[in-house]
Amino acid sequence: MEENLIVGRNAVTEALKAGRNISKIFIAQGSEGSIKKILALAEERKIFYEFTNTAKLDKLFSGRHQGVIAIAAPVAYSTLEEILKLAESKNEPPFIILLDELEDPQNFGAILRTADAAGVHGVIIPQRRSVSLNSTVAKISAGAVEYVKVAQVVNVAQTLKKFCEMDLKIVGSDMNASTNFYQTDLTGGIVLVIGNEGKGMRRLTRESCDVLVKIPMAGKINSLNASAAAAILMYEIFHQRNN
Repeated sequence: MEENLIVGRNAVTEALKAGRNISKIFIAQGSEGSIKKILALAEERKIFYEFTNTAKLDKLFSGRHQGVIAIAAPVAYSTLEEILKLAESKNEPPFIILLDELEDPQNFGAILRTADAAGVHGVIIPQRRSVSLNSTVAKISAGAVEYVKVAQVVNVAQTLKKFCEMDLKIVGSDMNASTNFYQTDLTGGIVLVIGNEGKGMRRLTRESCDVLVKIPMAGKINSLNASAAAAILMYEIFHQRNN
């Protein structure tokens, strides 16, 4: 199985707690604070760790690594069926996020982090022309990648058609929509669609939506970062589902 990097203190901690198959952990010499928790978890699970110089960590990962990098098997993708079964096991209507050709791993990681907090049952991405699960996504998610199910699909439009047949409401985020998100009934089974950072949703995806909603803005900039927009909408759904 292809090895993958888990980067950053939160990401490594959550991977250890979630039981990921980790082969080795590299830790910068002189590291303190939350590193003690990582060491305790590694010793509990009998996972080998090595103290090394920062230069070696920089060679493994060019970004900010917080002095810890783990080598592990990549996170396995889930299936649509597993996501739906999770909702059923919790006796909850499905709450699913579909990312239509999102490209930025930082946006993806941030969305996974919010999805975990907001009670999302799963996130769906296309197999092609989309960001995938990688070490940057795992780090930005602060460990949420260990808990939020992510499924890949070949055809987004066909997937949305299947959800429509299951009576799930398809809600698309569109800055040109005529309806504000808080004016929309977002209870029950729902699929929230977030489009590409620059182009938004593709035409077929937009046409597959039951309703399009916008986030009203009063400033000079007419759009929000994809992860920020997704967070606002996820928490409106969370609010309506819990009231």
